[in-house]
Amino acid sequence: MGASRPEIRGDVMTSPAIEIKGVRKAFQRREREVGAPWWRREVKDKVALHELDLTVEAGGITGILGPNGSGKSTLIRILGTLLTPDAGAALVFGWDVVSQPLQVRRHVNRVSVEAAFFKELSPWENMLYAARLYGSGAKGTRRRVVDVLESLGLPIDVIDQPMKQLSRGQQQKVAIARSFLTAPSLLLMDEPTTGLDPRSKKEVQTVLETLRAGREITVLLCTHDMDEAAALCDRVLMMDGGRVLADGTPDELCRQFEGDTLEDVFMHLTGKTLEAEEEEKEAVAT
Repeated sequence: MGASRPEIRGDVMTSPAIEIKGVRKAFQRREREVGAPWWRREVKDKVALHELDLTVEAGGITGILGPNGSGKSTLIRILGTLLTPDAGAALVFGWDVVSQPLQVRRHVNRVSVEAAFFKELSPWENMLYAARLYGSGAKGTRRRVVDVLESLGLPIDVIDQPMKQLSRGQQQKVAIARSFLTAPSLLLMDEPTTGLDPRSKKEVQTVLETLRAGREITVLLCTHDMDEAAALCDRVLMMDGGRVLADGTPDELCRQFEGDTLEDVFMHLTGKTLEAEEEEKEAVAT
């Protein structure tokens, strides 16, 4: 049974962007004990989040650093109403993600490493569909689409080409542009620059820097790129094994744990580099 969830009406101007109280999430996995026959597998809980408490005030960029399996993507999916917590409460601008999902979705958009599109349709058609889904008409949308794509360095001549003809980097830029188009109050970004070439990555980071300077929206940025987090984030949470290990500004964390970089901080907390963590998890998965 989950914790009781307060009925709070949201206000994007006065409420914290995110309030998480004792959130726990586990997934069931079938595992074979060492030495057991191949057909004998036990169902076990794999805990993705351990009783997480977190408050994020509106405005700025909060980074969540951690390897695959650290719980950061699970957190993003809960806030985006794609998963429900097993216990605890998660609020977005005061709206409960379980009991008030429609209100939450009006204020949130999400960009993941593998964005979903209608691949036979063009970027323009995909973005027009998204705009209408969020209650915007076609009037003025074309101009806004062009402006957003230009800000991301995407050639305008691709706007009417089928998505399937675009490169991986171009598709990711369209995904980011689509999220900006709907003017979210909270932008959930799950590894948004993974797979982009250095130039495209820098263009996306420049847009995020502009958002941070203007405090136009609140951004929750999940990444395992330490340099990206240090450059972009006002606040950084380091996660591993479903728990928050450290929380502060990049400078505060480096001072507290006597490291020159966030990679040094992660090494201090876990005894491993983030790259080594990723390689170990990939080896276990295979």
